Amino acid sequence: MMSNTESFISYQLSHGLLANMKDDAFPTQLWGCSYDRLDLPDKGTHFGYVYEGTLTIEHAAGKFNINEGMYFSAPGSTVLSGDGSGIAITRLDYNGFFNLGGPVEAQGRLKYIDGCTDSLLIPPVMMGDGCLNLLYFPMSINQTLHTHPSMRVGMVIRGKGECITPDCVITLEPGCVFVIPAEGHHGFRTTDNEMSVVAYHPDSDFGPTHEFHPMINRTIVGGISANAIVEIRTK
Repeated sequence: MMSNTESFISYQLSHGLLANMKDDAFPTQLWGCSYDRLDLPDKGTHFGYVYEGTLTIEHAAGKFNINEGMYFSAPGSTVLSGDGSGIAITRLDYNGFFNLGGPVEAQGRLKYIDGCTDSLLIPPVMMGDGCLNLLYFPMSINQTLHTHPSMRVGMVIRGKGECITPDCVITLEPGCVFVIPAEGHHGFRTTDNEMSVVAYHPDSDFGPTHEFHPMINRTIVGGISANAIVEIRTK
């Protein structure tokens, strides 16, 4: 462990369980995988990122080699191995989709606060589910101090910056892994470097619902979207 405050906990990337938050409102475990075999729990969904080299994913869906800059989600029993390193964030007792993606882009596609940007890498399957994001901080950012209603787990993948908390200033460099507890006050700052972070959210207030998703919204019955018909029938 590198640093520990009430608002921000950072870790050196190493092999094995880095943080066990199984008693959180959204039970979560943070794992490091570093040039060795890592067996992930079978009761949960694992959101991961390859920091360097190549990792092999062994899963019921198959065996896949994923390279630096790529990301994944894998429900159930999963094994990571190979000539590389990265992180896995396990949302315990959650059944997500199996996904492979990347490599991540240089910047986010969505606007975020204070001139930063964000891309939703792995979206929630349904509203309320977890997601994985890319956060991009341009040079000379001094982000407004803020909080989140649930934990955030992240990794600095490119560039340099700082995390500002009410207690201290934490230097951030590539390979730094961190946890921000729920309601932890923090903000990120850059000077003459850009910085990119992969960040996991255990919950979301965005995503498809039974009554509102692209398939039902764009199904037209007698000139009316089927989502309106579903609403009428469920009242």
